[in-house]
Amino acid sequence: MRGKRAKKRIIAKDRKYKDEVIGRLVNKVMQGGRKAIAEELIYSAIESGAQKSNIPVIEFVHTAIDNVRPALEIKSRRVGGANYQVPIPVTPRRQETLAVRWIVDVARSKTGKSFDRLLETELLSAFKGEGDAIRKKTDVERMAEANKAFAHFRW
Repeated sequence: MRGKRAKKRIIAKDRKYKDEVIGRLVNKVMQGGRKAIAEELIYSAIESGAQKSNIPVIEFVHTAIDNVRPALEIKSRRVGGANYQVPIPVTPRRQETLAVRWIVDVARSKTGKSFDRLLETELLSAFKGEGDAIRKKTDVERMAEANKAFAHFRW
């Protein structure tokens, strides 16, 4: 290993629902340390999304995130002068991190509406099992599946 492994930080829960996943969403959306603005955007997006799907807010967010979680990803390994794309299983914490990142990045890449509306539509489509974040997940898992022949290079 190169140096020490980073210490795991305690995830800050959000103020309103006291939930870690929503807290991660807020932190990912936040720009320039403006947490209050990020919280307003997140809360309006998840509350209207949960209202449209007729389920509680926390259950809506968790289902949307769970649908985007990848099971496998690929990492480059250098073996004998050649680089191989080695599929590795993803830890639960990294699954959640990737899911939150993909959903927020897809919402940021779109234009035309306010960010909370874009985030709401992306969360709704992730909740239903469709959308760009789900496409990103299937692409990552498909790449890992295609490189299954190099799985023996995992260590």
